[in-house]
Amino acid sequence: MEIQIACCQFAPEVGQSAGNETLVRSAIATAVAGGAQIVVLPELANSGYRFDSAGEARAAATPVDGALLAGWAHEAGDALVIGGFCELADDGTVYNSSALVHGGGVMALYRKLHLWHDEPRWFAPGQQPAPVVQTRYGAIGLALCYDLEFPELTRGLALDGAELIALPTNWPREEDSAAPGSGPILSLLARATAYLSKVFVAVCDRNGSERGLEFQGGSVIVGRDGEILAGPPPQGETATIWATVDLAQAADKRSGERNDALADRRPAYYAPSLQRP
Repeated sequence: MEIQIACCQFAPEVGQSAGNETLVRSAIATAVAGGAQIVVLPELANSGYRFDSAGEARAAATPVDGALLAGWAHEAGDALVIGGFCELADDGTVYNSSALVHGGGVMALYRKLHLWHDEPRWFAPGQQPAPVVQTRYGAIGLALCYDLEFPELTRGLALDGAELIALPTNWPREEDSAAPGSGPILSLLARATAYLSKVFVAVCDRNGSERGLEFQGGSVIVGRDGEILAGPPPQGETATIWATVDLAQAADKRSGERNDALADRRPAYYAPSLQRP
């Protein structure tokens, strides 16, 4: 079954929760109206990223059962929406989280396991594994930004049956590589992740700058063989990128006539901490 994935790249701002919510809902509505069955949003789409204090992060945080995700679900209808948000848990803890929602409400929640740079000042790390969610369009693994740099997590999602790994991100802008044509290293990591586990990868980045930090604007949708199907938008502009995919193709793990990316693993001979069957 062919479906359309849309990654909606835009620039939320710290301290502008109402404006950010308008941006998000408009992006979802436009993508769904354009035929997207899966819509991916940036990390911390409701709050912006560059907090000055834990209090500022807490003020932007919202509960899973609050109006924010209910609004995303309303715009989603029959589509699926995966987006990052600043979460206020029932016990008062603040998390950098991702939710998968559809018209019926929240299907899954993931709290970021690997916190980057200043994030531990504002957020607690997640305490549950990244989930794989069975949906009408395929099996979707949830992760966030820096998680991409931990192959144990992304391979684990593939081993648990993920056909698509959806990654809301806030990638800081990279210096141009010295190797001509090599592209930003983070985009290459998305391609490598897809290639190594034969899964689709959808990275939705943000763009713009915030309190002196410039973002990459490097959203990409990558096929199971590591090929870029869409993105990144030129000059990191505000844009929605689109790709038509058949997620069932991720069931084919062949990497050659006689090789299989998962079946050829020999975990009994790996380091003890990696001996996962």
